[in-house]
Amino acid sequence: MFDALADRLESAWKSLRGQDKISDSNVQDALREVRRALLEADVNLQVIKTFISEVQSKAQGAEVISGVRPDQQFIKIVHDELVSVMGDTHSPLAHSEDAPTVILMAGLQGTGKTTASAKLALHLRKQDRSSLLVATDIYRPAAVDQLITLGKQIDVPVFEMGTDANPVDIARQGIEQARKEGIDTVIIDTAGRLQIDQSMMAELADVKAAVSPHEVLLVVDAMTGQEAANLTRTFHEEIGVTGAILTKLDGDTRGGAALSVRQISGQPIKFVGIGEKVEALQPFYPDRMASRILGMGDVLTLVEKAQEEIDVTEAGKMQEKILSAQFDFDDFLKQTRLLKTMGSLGGIAKLIPGMNKISGSQLEQGEAQMKRAESMIRSMTLDERRNPDLLAGSPSRRRRIAKGSGLALNDVSKLVSDFQKMRTLMQQMGQGNLNMPGLGGLFGGSAPDGMGAPGMGAPGNGPGPGWRGYPGGGSPGKKKKKSKKKKGFGSL
Repeated sequence: MFDALADRLESAWKSLRGQDKISDSNVQDALREVRRALLEADVNLQVIKTFISEVQSKAQGAEVISGVRPDQQFIKIVHDELVSVMGDTHSPLAHSEDAPTVILMAGLQGTGKTTASAKLALHLRKQDRSSLLVATDIYRPAAVDQLITLGKQIDVPVFEMGTDANPVDIARQGIEQARKEGIDTVIIDTAGRLQIDQSMMAELADVKAAVSPHEVLLVVDAMTGQEAANLTRTFHEEIGVTGAILTKLDGDTRGGAALSVRQISGQPIKFVGIGEKVEALQPFYPDRMASRILGMGDVLTLVEKAQEEIDVTEAGKMQEKILSAQFDFDDFLKQTRLLKTMGSLGGIAKLIPGMNKISGSQLEQGEAQMKRAESMIRSMTLDERRNPDLLAGSPSRRRRIAKGSGLALNDVSKLVSDFQKMRTLMQQMGQGNLNMPGLGGLFGGSAPDGMGAPGMGAPGNGPGPGWRGYPGGGSPGKKKKKSKKKKGFGSL
């Protein structure tokens, strides 16, 4: 997401590096690159014109603060303007004092509307809001069955009357059912079409008139680019929508939709879908998205992800183990499972400032190394997992593990050796006695200069309960130039 846009924008900053001030001449080169970046990202042309005009006006009139480079000042101006284009602040979901709150989901076929309905229900459940999914899509084959399956998956009830009933009656009776059961929110999944037509709009209008929804959310495929903004505007003019959900932002999308929807349609983006799993829905924050676009990461979203998954009691126990060098292979597996619940290694890396420079091949290598390590650990006995020292002096045990995991003896020996080094490093960090830039390379992989290890051995501000024990870094034992090293994850 936004990778191409971020790369293009970085070339804009380069044109200002080495300059002592922002001037009319050097800012034009930067603006030209920004314009190209936005065009390639499929941002609406009118949005681009307005954006460039605003940035130019603010950049030319900006006084460069003492100690701040011109390129840094320009980045700040672009960041602020990106936030402004996308809506300034997060637009929260409606919550009626008189339950149930009714949310009407609309959109074309193939945008992920049914899945987005289930994702939204799960998001509300995490906020202690009960939900009822209502299946009114009686046209698409198996649409009702899909919603029922998703409802069972997330443990949210689904109201349906089959495919012979009228969608308006289904929606109305679904709300009555929710009112009887004291359910907080009703999410109505409506029918889509391959394209906008009058029958679709008429049915949506009838359902809306019958249920008087508090929210009408349009689900839009972000891969349609600037057309997503035009689609939102059309639906708003015909039906009246209160916001949009952009889906498939994890795909091969250039980001133009996120930058165009608010300006063209006048309606805010409320959520973004970042994967196929039902957990892959995030509230849309313009300032956080602007930071991601500019390669600054998104620490707040990362922390929120961690807070959802980390058990405070377990985290405390893990910290004690780290401090006393009692961290074992079972703990490593727990950390691996935690990472998987939070998303892919690549997805998490993009949320960390400075980590956007890690290449796709390096991330794939990290994922592969993590799977190899997990395979070897699962071939160990319970005693060996809990007491890694048993493996240090026993070649026969390591040979058995290698055979069981389908890997080489050297792989197992390296795993054990790296694990011992990692435990020593963790203990030193916990005691504040560590005076080294990073351990690099635990469990294979390679990290780019300046990143440290994107997992194990990357020193931070002390022991963190949820972030120790992930693959990454260069080969163990290799010395790096200290001046190029930065701190790694540290604690969250």
